[in-house]
Amino acid sequence: MSSFRLIARLDVKGTNVVKGVQLEGLRKLGEPNLFAKRYYANGIDEILYMDVVASLYERSNLLSIVKEATKDVFIPITAGGGIRSVDDAAAILRAGADKVAVNTAALKRPEILSEISNAFGSQCVVLSVEAKRNPNGGWTAYYDNGREKSGEDVLDWIQQSGTLGIGEILLTSVDQEGTAQGFDMELIQAVTAAASVPVIASGGMGNMAHLVDLVGKCRPNAVAMAHVLHYDKLTIPDIRERLINKHIPVRSVPSCR
Repeated sequence: MSSFRLIARLDVKGTNVVKGVQLEGLRKLGEPNLFAKRYYANGIDEILYMDVVASLYERSNLLSIVKEATKDVFIPITAGGGIRSVDDAAAILRAGADKVAVNTAALKRPEILSEISNAFGSQCVVLSVEAKRNPNGGWTAYYDNGREKSGEDVLDWIQQSGTLGIGEILLTSVDQEGTAQGFDMELIQAVTAAASVPVIASGGMGNMAHLVDLVGKCRPNAVAMAHVLHYDKLTIPDIRERLINKHIPVRSVPSCR
């Protein structure tokens, strides 16, 4: 297994980091780049910015946020929300992002994934999947930050998107997101089995036992954390140390940060 990546997820609305439960009831927490700088200093591997209202309002505030972040944060940055075209992707990459995450536009027109991949390389393209469990089993892909039902079966969508030049998948469980009650293990196991690219698990982490269980049983390539970091439930050095103690390979962090 390659190094397991630790990613700080910063959901952004306007000029604030926000956090809710099941992508609803968003609470303002503060300036995005103050969080990013703190997490970078503490050894996070990557930063993920998601504008949670960009698709709803057809605009994004991420350009200025990413530009500001790159002055102090020297690790990979992924930015998503409101990426509707190759030009949108180009703008956010020029601002300093290393990767773009696409959900709404891809569900409406899957070809956008191939277009961005052909322009900038598959390593730049992250498919964001917001999955919600169906009452009778399986999961449906949602968009607009979990507000709208696409009608697409998650596993069918994962397999289709694998042919469109994506580099990895950001998988968010809408049911578990913000609950701190643990990951949707069945969902993550199904997606990692179906996916041909690395999978980032997001939604539900409340303690270290949840993370250790996730890695042991589902084998995703990374975790995107919000609640446990924003509310100081766990520190990044502690997470890294405890994973090492469980013989889970993680990246070494330079002491000069």
